[in-house]
Amino acid sequence: MYEQEQSGNTQTEKLSSIFSSISQFLLSFLETVVVALVISVVLYLFIMTPHEVIGNSMHPTYKNGEMLTANKIVYKFSKPKRGDVIIFKYSDTQDFIKRVIGLPGDTVMLKDGHIYINDKLLDESHYLNDSIYTNGGNFLKEGSSTVVPDGEYFVCGDNRPHSSDSREFGPIKLENIKGKAWIVYFPFSEFRFAQHESYNM
Repeated sequence: MYEQEQSGNTQTEKLSSIFSSISQFLLSFLETVVVALVISVVLYLFIMTPHEVIGNSMHPTYKNGEMLTANKIVYKFSKPKRGDVIIFKYSDTQDFIKRVIGLPGDTVMLKDGHIYINDKLLDESHYLNDSIYTNGGNFLKEGSSTVVPDGEYFVCGDNRPHSSDSREFGPIKLENIKGKAWIVYFPFSEFRFAQHESYNM
């Protein structure tokens, strides 16, 4: 009789130990999930924002369907530079990815299919093929020029024949810039840090 009671107690202790281990695991798992969610929210709200490349306006630098993050805090401490690839609010429902070409106060001119900044040819050979012709739009036409207003930036897509950009709708306001392209994270095979450009000007 005593041995049966002892055996019963042992089984109860084992079950209690198993349930306790499961509870500790679940609690630990939930804590990890909560911490991960909090970190994700903080990153999203204050540090970076996700963006899906839609269309071919930046091809082949950034391809249709690629997912990337934009650094949201860099422009709180510095201004966008010529050559930066940025994400900006185009409308209430749409964000665009483009390259900064003209800075506030710059005179941007389009001549013979090339962009001139302050009467100097902009060397875009690092990301534009020699055969690419930069055509005009409704805002900046071939043979014309414009001065970028204070607090605004002239942006263009790398795929000039297939990009709606400042040539079409004019410069964008600094307040509409959401961040600087940072990391391409999808598809995983294309994982890389965003490449920005600098010019000898």
